[in-house]
Amino acid sequence: MANSIYPLYKQELMKHTANTELDSAEGATGVYVALVDTGTYTYSDTHQFYSDLSGIVGTDQEILNKTQTGRIFDGDNVTFPSVGGDSAEALAFYRRNAGANTTWRLIAYIDSGVGGLPVTPNTGDIQLAFDAQGIFGL
Repeated sequence: MANSIYPLYKQELMKHTANTELDSAEGATGVYVALVDTGTYTYSDTHQFYSDLSGIVGTDQEILNKTQTGRIFDGDNVTFPSVGGDSAEALAFYRRNAGANTTWRLIAYIDSGVGGLPVTPNTGDIQLAFDAQGIFGL
C-alpha cells in the first residue's frame, strides 16, 4: 500500500465533523502516530478509527509542535522509547480525543518516505525522521 489519507477521514473533514482538526491542543486530544507491523495489519479504505488497527508496535507518540502550511501537515520528529516486539513497516496517524479509541479518527497511513522504517525493534529507542517537506499533505 502506498501512503494514503484515510478516505473516511477526508469525508468527515469535508463535513467539519468533530475531532477532525489537526491543530488541536497538545496532550490528551492531539495528533498521534503508531508504529504498525504490516504482517499483522493491512490498510483498508474502510478503516475509520484507531480500534480498526492491529499490529501496533511500541507506545504511540504524540506529534508535537504541529504546523499546517498550505495543505501540508508537519511536526517534530518522534522517538518511540524502549521498543520491543515485532518489526514495524508503517505509520498510522490518528486524532485522539477524550473518548474511547473507537472514536479516535484515523488520518493517514504512511509506509514509505520516512527515515528509520522499516525497523526491527531491539528494546531500544526508535527514532523516526519525517520528510523535510512535511509529514503529509491534504
